[in-house]
Amino acid sequence: MTSVHPMDRQAVYEEYERARRTFHRLLTTSSPGDLAKPTDGTKWTNEQLLWHMFFGYLITRVLLVLAQVFGRLPRGASKVFARVLNAATVPFDWINYVGPCGAVKVFGPRRTGAAFDRVLDSLRRRLTVESEAGLARGMHYPERWDPFFKDFMTLADIYRYPTQHFDFHHGQLTLDGSG
Repeated sequence: MTSVHPMDRQAVYEEYERARRTFHRLLTTSSPGDLAKPTDGTKWTNEQLLWHMFFGYLITRVLLVLAQVFGRLPRGASKVFARVLNAATVPFDWINYVGPCGAVKVFGPRRTGAAFDRVLDSLRRRLTVESEAGLARGMHYPERWDPFFKDFMTLADIYRYPTQHFDFHHGQLTLDGSG
């Protein structure tokens, strides 16, 4: 389940920088009215969905810690943990929905952009010092929580996850030039 090839860190850094440029362009070129428009295929507004896209990067820091801990335990431990989380999908979905609804009222576009930068920078710093053995560690994940979660994910997979999540949701924005 682990890759025998070293991770292409430069490709991940480039993905992060592309997402950063896109995120800031969307925040700075969108009017308050544009941000308040509904998205395509979600119940969120554009601003709420942008915050959710940022949250994918934010939660990645937690996912990395979980994988580092569970990656040192027998695989059965993370399998049980993933099953418990899968059983809690309904409350997770509710929290996942209401979180961005409240967050945009607290953060706003300018603060969200600054937070996005801090989180991307922290992920990049962590990836830079990660060993190949560390990147091969992993754990089972609750596949029902996100279409990009696989049954078993290595740290290398997790570092790539937030940009997959970002790109998917980018296509749901209804901002001019977002697609």
